Amino acid sequence: MASKSTADVPRRIGELIEAIDRHSRLYYLEDAPEISDTEWDRLLRELQALEEAHPELLRPDSPSQRVGAPPAEGFAEVRHRVPMLSLANAKNADEMREFDERMKRELGDEIEIGDEAEISYVGEPKLDGAGIELVYEKGLLTVGTTRGDGQTGEDVTANLKQAGSIPLRLRGTAPDRISIRGEVALPVKAFKRLNAARLERGLEPFANPRNAAAGSLRQLHDIDLERLRSLEFRAYDLKENIPEGVLTQMQVLEQLRSWGFIVSEDSELCADIDAVVDYHRRMIEGRNDQRVEIDGIVIKLNRLDQQEELGTLSRSPRWAIAFKFPPQQAHTVIEDIEASVGRTGALTPVARLRPVHVGGVIVSNASLHNQDEIDRKDVRIGDTVIVQRAGDVIPQVVKVIKSKRPKRAKKWKLPKHCPVCNDPTVRLEGEVVTRCTNIDCPAQLKNNVRHLASRGALDVEGLGEKRVDQLVEQGLLRRLSDLFSLDRNALLSLERMGEKSADNLLAGLEKAKDTTLARFLIALGIQHVGETVAELMAGHFGDLDPLMAATQEDLEAIEGVGTIIAESLARFFADERNAGEVARLRELGLRWQKAEPRRPGEGTLSGTTFVLTGTLVNMSRAVAKQRIQNAGGKVTSSVSKKTDYVVAGADPGSKLSQAQELKLAILDEAGLEKLLAG
Repeated sequence: MASKSTADVPRRIGELIEAIDRHSRLYYLEDAPEISDTEWDRLLRELQALEEAHPELLRPDSPSQRVGAPPAEGFAEVRHRVPMLSLANAKNADEMREFDERMKRELGDEIEIGDEAEISYVGEPKLDGAGIELVYEKGLLTVGTTRGDGQTGEDVTANLKQAGSIPLRLRGTAPDRISIRGEVALPVKAFKRLNAARLERGLEPFANPRNAAAGSLRQLHDIDLERLRSLEFRAYDLKENIPEGVLTQMQVLEQLRSWGFIVSEDSELCADIDAVVDYHRRMIEGRNDQRVEIDGIVIKLNRLDQQEELGTLSRSPRWAIAFKFPPQQAHTVIEDIEASVGRTGALTPVARLRPVHVGGVIVSNASLHNQDEIDRKDVRIGDTVIVQRAGDVIPQVVKVIKSKRPKRAKKWKLPKHCPVCNDPTVRLEGEVVTRCTNIDCPAQLKNNVRHLASRGALDVEGLGEKRVDQLVEQGLLRRLSDLFSLDRNALLSLERMGEKSADNLLAGLEKAKDTTLARFLIALGIQHVGETVAELMAGHFGDLDPLMAATQEDLEAIEGVGTIIAESLARFFADERNAGEVARLRELGLRWQKAEPRRPGEGTLSGTTFVLTGTLVNMSRAVAKQRIQNAGGKVTSSVSKKTDYVVAGADPGSKLSQAQELKLAILDEAGLEKLLAG
């Protein structure tokens, strides 16, 4: 690090704190990193070196104060100055209307229809997480506690300081002491990422995001910083010394947002109880599109003076209620357990269930993950179990109700031979997964062909799941590349395959040959290589040959590629059978347009800044970001006058209105595609 004059040090420390906080937020909360882990570590080391050389400049809101805090021997108890109460529940619209009538009745003379005193409500998503209180004194975070029993919680300040979503210092001005209430949750994407990492390390997966979040807060030893940094804190309440001019719950949320907290964007002012019921309906419909799991909505009187007028009961406030969603758990019976063979040969035990409604969907299968999970929960055929369906997560068995276990309940073990090809199965040391050792196993081939034909890969028209099964079972496909050498006469010999169907399939395969390098890489089914990594490789190398020649060290040097991805790519292309399949696919006519390798900042969109908001249809936001960067553009998380384009998908957030206010160029997904095409 170059030496700096003493006058430059405070400015540089400020720049580093701002940069590290920003990149931590992009990585852990938005799944949209702009720098590599190595670069993040370099920034932190530079900050720590400056702080060590100038201890008088150490700021309490410095990211260095989040990292490496010594573990406590136990959690001290902290009494809440204002109790953290629970909420009463409404199970349906009728009970919500009863709540509304009670509000009107108990406020009595306060209400004058048509007057500003008329009742209105604020609806907020009810996060399925852990309640937290944060105390700030003179703008600095001093104590963070769990809800506990509502009167007394545990001091988890050291762990909470690791969460990048919690400000260590409030923005702007604030009372000398202020208490912030909110919920800590683990976003669904982070939950999946952490579970995948745990499985790779041979550890048990977390049962659900709520357990993972709550457990993160109570870590004492061997603290998992990745878990803590992935936590998302959403603020929803103020206690003690509420600033003047903050008179409603909506103003509370705005004040919290101005201090730097994340506030649920789906919070909404509801003019009356009909609007509340409609809000509840819409939130149920969008339940599985949320970043974090929600299990209902919370309805509060909007006016703080009305809240104070009604007060609280011993356990809950009178002026708020939780309007729960239909349960996403149900009781059913395991009728059988079977081993399913996946694309990489992994054997996954699947419970065949007596069909049951869970969260509005009929569930008849549930994942049991692996043999260790079966043994830990002592799951047996014939057991009555609790089944859970959360978001887009595959239904899973949460718990066995052993009091209902029949005498004939049977224990189950993964087979020693593959249930499809009968080759031996193996469980490698340090892994929780049992795999089929036969690379030509028909089950693996079926799944690989389905993956190749999927929309995100080569998008082969006319090749559905049943057709893939038929082609493999009738011996027309023995390896992936056979798909592109299918003979029309052979196809016509298949049951329920007419001339039109055969011609459509062959036409779909011919059309699929003209692809992109990124889609071809996805189609190969390389472990850990999804859309984002494929686009990154395509942009970096421009063509397949230099990628296949790259060593693991070459790949690790690419920004955004870690050891696991680099090892997977290098191992795949070093395998002679895989290299042979790739060569044959190219000989059979699969082709893409070669491009000049690009480095960050180069390309047709060089010097152009984008902001993404809302849900895109044909690509994820992560892929859109990678494609923009491959074309030389830059993607930022916030809208400003320096933004050139805002790309708005379905259900855009506040960024769209900000762009409209600044009169910025707004693109839909088709407009972005056109721009990327040059």
